[in-house]
Amino acid sequence: MPYEPPADLAAMSLADLAEAVAARRLPAVETWNPAHIGESHMRIAADGTWFHEGGRITRPAMVRAFASLLTRDAEGRHWLVTPAEKLAIAVDDAAFIATDMEVRRDADGSPVIAFRLNTDDLVLAGTDHPLRAAGTAETPAFYLAVRHGTEARLNRSTYGQLIDHALTMSKPEALAVESLGSRFGLLPA
Repeated sequence: MPYEPPADLAAMSLADLAEAVAARRLPAVETWNPAHIGESHMRIAADGTWFHEGGRITRPAMVRAFASLLTRDAEGRHWLVTPAEKLAIAVDDAAFIATDMEVRRDADGSPVIAFRLNTDDLVLAGTDHPLRAAGTAETPAFYLAVRHGTEARLNRSTYGQLIDHALTMSKPEALAVESLGSRFGLLPA
């Protein structure tokens, strides 16, 4: 069955976004507790590029498959988890990159911010997927919680889109956005 990426974010309604998010079937990695723990010899670079034993993984389908098995533990270590094994994976910054965003309004007129990741996953910012500001005022970094403890770093253009949206919603000294009833400050601590 060939892979069909979701439509362009700008062309999707809020209902389309919600349907695409709900339709994504992911393995139940949170229920797996494999006995074998080892090393995957894989690394995710800061730009979202995946490597295995130093060679770049060039097949997007493989990256999407591996990404669906990712978790991050309380110590910040990333793992590829299957029913048979749990393999460490080196992650330079964040496991995912947010490559685009769109703001939609729900039936009540409340904002919903949708992000597309480099794996074509769609994530709606909210209580389950909060935004986090990090870095400094001079070099800020923004992260979106994805799943199982993993995060996506917003790339430069997506960060710009988010700030543009925030400036329409708040004053620069109190820069923040809202999505699905949650408010997220965008000033690094």
